[in-house]
Amino acid sequence: MSDKILSFLGICKRAKKLVIGAEITEESVREGRSELVLYAEDASENSLKRVRRAARERGVEMLCLDRDKEGLSCALGRLCAVLSVEDKGFADKLREMLKRGELDD
Repeated sequence: MSDKILSFLGICKRAKKLVIGAEITEESVREGRSELVLYAEDASENSLKRVRRAARERGVEMLCLDRDKEGLSCALGRLCAVLSVEDKGFADKLREMLKRGELDD
């Protein structure tokens, strides 16, 4: 079984439109580059606190991926719990996929 959302996040990463990590995501939001913030279901409140504040201030939507840090990290090849999508098209597609709950082929 494959996870379409995690696969699509891999495409975003290869296109260099995905920022990985809480600090750099906060920077992306504050600088106006972020279109969407995503986070793992088990992301720590400490990691999310500053990102959440920045997203609220800049009007950037935050969505839970309903995946844990381990699965997200395996799919993207590095430890991560918080992500910023820096492309409107990719962000719109991810919103649509999350709304539909796409998991497998």
